[in-house]
Amino acid sequence: MRIEEIIRLLKKEYGPRRWKPDRDSTSTLVATVLSQNTSDVNSHRAFDSLVATFGNWEAVAAANTNEIALSIKAGGLAEIKARRIKLILQEIQGLQGRLDLSFLDELDIAEAKAWLRKLPGVGPKTAACVLLFSLGKPALPVDTHVFRVARRLGLIDSRVSVERAHEILENLVPPEKVYEFHLHMVEHGRKICKARRPRCQPCILRGLCPGATEDYG
Repeated sequence: MRIEEIIRLLKKEYGPRRWKPDRDSTSTLVATVLSQNTSDVNSHRAFDSLVATFGNWEAVAAANTNEIALSIKAGGLAEIKARRIKLILQEIQGLQGRLDLSFLDELDIAEAKAWLRKLPGVGPKTAACVLLFSLGKPALPVDTHVFRVARRLGLIDSRVSVERAHEILENLVPPEKVYEFHLHMVEHGRKICKARRPRCQPCILRGLCPGATEDYG
């Protein structure tokens, strides 16, 4: 199958990736919100600053939004993200009685996604990030890199929405390959299949890509 060949070539190019536990689910959720529309460096700084300032998520949930925003200003869009983080944490507390999402591991993937999607501002990518990175569930986050590369490769139609792309790609990629596929697609999008000037000539997927061009090297 074509998807298997894409997975094989990406692994050959970027090496194996094995899942290892990330932060706990609540921390991953907050970190994912902070990662939106900014660089990894800035989002990590914002997360570290938030933790250093408040110490735990209960304190963040109880804090003034302006105080939260001040602590995460390195990540950009601080006021928007501060309001969202506070609302999310308060909603979890209201639903669960505590800021602990470990129960998601006991749910099947569809149930876990649906629960997370009920939280304020949590879309399919954020929910997938929580499930994949903190729990190792085969949920496939489709960020801008994954979406762009998948469209150029013809894995998803050009008219498909980002939300629908999550479902299509998740059904296409074998569950045991989801973690590695996601990381490889992100790396490939950053290094080779760039938004404005894709480096088609050295691309390992060139022979499989209907969008490949001679123009860029």
